[in-house]
Amino acid sequence: MAVTIYDVAKLAKVGIGTVSRAINNSSHIRPQTKKVVMEAIQELGYTPHAIAQGLARKKTGILAAIMPFYTGHFYHELLRGIMKSLSTFEYDLILYYVDRVEMKNNFLDRTLHERRCDGVLTFSMEISDEYAEKYINAKVPIVVVDRAHDKIDCIQVKNDEGAYSATKHLIEMGHSRIVMITGHNNSAPARDRYQGFARAMRDAGLLIDADSIISADGLDDPTILKQNDGFNERAGEMAMKKLLQRNKAEVTAIFAASDILAIGAMKAIREAGLSVPNDYSIIGFDDIELASYLSLTTMKQPMYEIGRMAVERIMEKLENKESPARQVQLSPAIVVRKTTAKLV
Repeated sequence: MAVTIYDVAKLAKVGIGTVSRAINNSSHIRPQTKKVVMEAIQELGYTPHAIAQGLARKKTGILAAIMPFYTGHFYHELLRGIMKSLSTFEYDLILYYVDRVEMKNNFLDRTLHERRCDGVLTFSMEISDEYAEKYINAKVPIVVVDRAHDKIDCIQVKNDEGAYSATKHLIEMGHSRIVMITGHNNSAPARDRYQGFARAMRDAGLLIDADSIISADGLDDPTILKQNDGFNERAGEMAMKKLLQRNKAEVTAIFAASDILAIGAMKAIREAGLSVPNDYSIIGFDDIELASYLSLTTMKQPMYEIGRMAVERIMEKLENKESPARQVQLSPAIVVRKTTAKLV
């Protein structure tokens, strides 16, 4: 037999009105009483019916965020911006971590069916047209971060432009033999950043061939692709070791498609008895917190701002469900530190 609100009230020794207030995050309930009610709900495995909740309040006061299971430094600032903005609107956040497309779609379906939140944020993952249409038809706001979509709201950085600027910086420092280290070739940011890298090289009349890029796909450890699409420290380290084994002394600079890849590459350079920037100049992408400690030259993504904007856009859609989708693109900015130097 299904658990009811009356069962929860009996176990918590309160009235059903008190249970309803606890479920809906009402301010008219003592924290200790709410704690007792929520513990009873958890113990019984009670799932409040969406329609029943809607009778008390049309909004849940909750947003859901779906992000890759292996979250890296990239997401920390995003979440900080999200949480700051949520506090302004007095909203809470449910985080779902996924590592497969099926898990993502399952969460999207459940969220829509059970109406457990007012809106959804997704990070670094593709949303099919089918699911975009489902959310549009249900009038549930969804914002896609770090991916593009022409039917629903999305916020992303101009990866092509950022990679172009990063590569141009190395070229302006006198480097002509530049190698790009990147993640999984199937990753949209990896593809976009490669396009910017290749365009900058061509515009400068520089050689670009198969040896000009080392992607996580071409490394000997397939497990690295499972963590952040190959954008991880181990991939950067292995890619740099592969470059060093080629023994091509003419390569003098590295464009790493993420800061964490750059950090892995710098580790391999140090272990080889070489130094940055004396032997290799290196520039990253993201400007994670570690980048400043390591004096890493990089392309700064406004991650805190993106997180804040994503929440604000959800709130705008809740106020005006007919508001047309917006595709927002932000430009990264170069932050010059100490890992790049003029070629002597």
